Parts: sequence; C-alpha cells; structure tokens
Amino acid sequence: MSLPPRTLRFDLLRVASDLTRIGLNKGTAGNVSVRFDDGLMITPSGVPAARLAPALMVEIDGRGNFHGEAAPSSEWRFHRDIYVNRPDVGAVIHTHAPFCTAIACQRRDIPAFHYMIAVAGGKDIRCSRYATFGTQELSDAALAALEGRRACLLANHGMIATGPNLDAALKLAQEVEELAEQFWRVLQIGEPIVLDDAEMDRVLEKFRTYGQPRKA
Repeated sequence: MSLPPRTLRFDLLRVASDLTRIGLNKGTAGNVSVRFDDGLMITPSGVPAARLAPALMVEIDGRGNFHGEAAPSSEWRFHRDIYVNRPDVGAVIHTHAPFCTAIACQRRDIPAFHYMIAVAGGKDIRCSRYATFGTQELSDAALAALEGRRACLLANHGMIATGPNLDAALKLAQEVEELAEQFWRVLQIGEPIVLDDAEMDRVLEKFRTYGQPRKA
C-alpha cells in the first residue's frame, strides 16, 4: 500500500534537501522520485532545494499525465521507465555528484577495483551511452546501464541510484559517490588492480545475506 501523498511530499523534500546538504547536488541539478499508485511523484523542474516545498512535488500517473502546481523534472521519463521495467525499485535518485560526474565525463565504467562495487548489484558500475538530457533516448540508455544493477553513471551527465525506498536510494547514492571518489584517487597513481569475476561472485553471494539477522 502506498504511503499517503502528504507523507511522500515531505519525504521527497527531505531527501532532495539532504542531497544538497551533503554535496551530491547543487542548485537545480538532479531530481528525486518515489513510486506512487500506478505512477510516481517527483521533484519539480528548475527549483533549487532551498525553494522546494511539499506542494511543488509533481504526481505523474500511469498514462504520463502530470498533476501539480509545477512542471516535473525534465528527467521524468527515465524515472517513469525505471518504475515500469523494475518492480523492485520504489525510489530513484539522480545527482550530478562531483566524482561520479567526473568519471561519467570520461565515459568509463567503474570496475571492481574494490569489493564494495557489489553494493550496486553487480561486478561493475556501468556508464550509459550518451544521450541528450530529458529525452527518451537518455531513458533507454539509462535502462540498459541499469540492467541487473541498482546504480549507474550517465555519460557526460551524472549518476542514478535506485532502492526499494527513498532512504535506501539515498544511502546507495552516497556509497556510489564514495566509490567514484576512491576510483578517481586510484587513477592518480595508475590503473587499478581489478578483482576477478570469481572473487566478485563470492562477494555478491556474501552480500545476499550481509546485514541480515542470523537464523536460530
């Protein structure tokens, strides 16, 4: 059952403000959404976090119709398409986080230089092909990069993190940015030593039960 719209509006405001406070977004960059009924609720277009208000959050129904006082984020298409194609996703965060964006501007995947890459769901964090912001082409590119993953980079643009809820997506966005920073630092020394597939298979298997309560 969906949370009440009023609760979701305040949750979106909180997370969008957190992204600015912790430095993952600045100004009007980035956007946040949450699954709602047969569609989604998303932050508005062109409004900095300091000026956001619950009433400005925009509802988008399953037919793509907008309901709200403001226009939705220009990136609403990839939010919509992620929810349609990924029933495991309940929230989507898009940021222009500095280190993720720097790596994305090189159009590089982040390889398994560190075992924590597995937090994004696979053996690497992919960078999508480039497409103009706000287009269906970008949505298609994002979906391809997210196949089997919970996060990806967007070429010459930024990053996407997903989760079952807003708090999980926010946590993943922070973890991916930290990994991107570590990767950037490693590249100052040279190309990293990448963990092989067999090791990442072991890590991914361990992550399936990591943090879960022990069975009696």
